[in-house]
Amino acid sequence: MDKGYLTPEDYAEPRCLLCDEPYGVTPEVKAVPQQRIIEKMNDYMSRRDYAGAERHLKYWLEEARLGNDKGGELMIRNELVGHFRKTGNREGAFESADEALRLIGELDFENTVSAGTTYINIATAYNAFDEDEKALVLFEKAMTAYEANDNTSPELLGGLYNNMALTLVSLGKYDEAFALYDKALAVMEKVDGGELEQAITYLNMADAYEAQLGSENAESKISELLDKAYDLLINTTAPHNGYYAFVCEKCAPSFSYYGYFMAAGELNRLAEEIYERN
Repeated sequence: MDKGYLTPEDYAEPRCLLCDEPYGVTPEVKAVPQQRIIEKMNDYMSRRDYAGAERHLKYWLEEARLGNDKGGELMIRNELVGHFRKTGNREGAFESADEALRLIGELDFENTVSAGTTYINIATAYNAFDEDEKALVLFEKAMTAYEANDNTSPELLGGLYNNMALTLVSLGKYDEAFALYDKALAVMEKVDGGELEQAITYLNMADAYEAQLGSENAESKISELLDKAYDLLINTTAPHNGYYAFVCEKCAPSFSYYGYFMAAGELNRLAEEIYERN
């Protein structure tokens, strides 16, 4: 996609790979601008410029490595795991996942909230590529880290419970999954704009009931859950920004699958309207 303007990662090379510090000298940390990197990444994603987003992240990954910024490298590896998951690049996602786990150990972050977030991100990628057992191990580690930390935000807990439940459904552990979905709904009630995540949870629950009971036996339950999800998506207090467009676009196929074609069409229309503005 032609952005109409250039940024450094479009034309500049990372700093010299051969210009190492002398032997025995600890290199100075030259931190990358994490907030600016995230903001620019969100800009690319709001325009669905996936090639630009990948180029952007790889440029700053080299900058972080050359600047000995391990924390910055971990943040970018996390972004790359998510990016490759969305674009279906299994090899890229798993390579960045391995590097992120290595960095957690190197930084001695294993029991921190940051580590929990990384575990969830990687587990979600494993789940997307049908590595459910590996995903569950990391979700369990994330739960230990999050629930032991009083500073863990409701948003993070909601994301953990929701994504871990998906893996449990894939493994046929329905009772455990529904218990986590209920926890996800409860914590997201405490978050401004949390309706989007609650809507996703209701759609996930509909899929879980279909998997557990079959389409015919779960029909009334599924209809109830889809109605709740659509109401939350349409009447949310969350801003109608790029993330809202992403959620609408992500949820629309679920409504189509269950025959809610008008609802799916409206969600796609809202998403396109936002993308066109950006």
